[in-house]
Amino acid sequence: MSRLFPYPGLSLALAAFWVLLHNSLAPMTLLGAVLIGIVAPWSLVPLEAPKLRIGSAVALFKLAGIVIYDIVRSNFAVAAIILGGARHAHTSGFVAIPLELTNRYGLALLAVIITSTPGTLWAQHDAATNRLLLHVFDFVDEADWIDLVKRRYEPLLREIFQ
Repeated sequence: MSRLFPYPGLSLALAAFWVLLHNSLAPMTLLGAVLIGIVAPWSLVPLEAPKLRIGSAVALFKLAGIVIYDIVRSNFAVAAIILGGARHAHTSGFVAIPLELTNRYGLALLAVIITSTPGTLWAQHDAATNRLLLHVFDFVDEADWIDLVKRRYEPLLREIFQ
């Protein structure tokens, strides 16, 4: 089975996304989903990517809820700054955050979370020191941003990607 599907979870996810994108269960759509699910994961085989292991599904769902809440909240905050014009002075800045998370999948998901949240951007990760450089649109307090990543996201990511 693993000869045909080197990453079965990815195969299933790609096939499901293909069907959702086409919004159809037509035979050609299903055939395309099966082909994408079989062929696309083979592009990862030469990279020798380790198999993804989820440590806690509960933590994954909790993180998803937190991220959705943070994205919605940040959308309103950034919109208020932009629509407020000159009345709301803001300062952009960078903050360096030391990380304990070393799992490549956890770091990738943290990058997606940070970049998906309006007003923040993953600028750099230094693998030697395991420090994240984060750009913040409305930079007020460095300690708040370090606390946000260290206490809100990192523990759940470490639990998910043990």
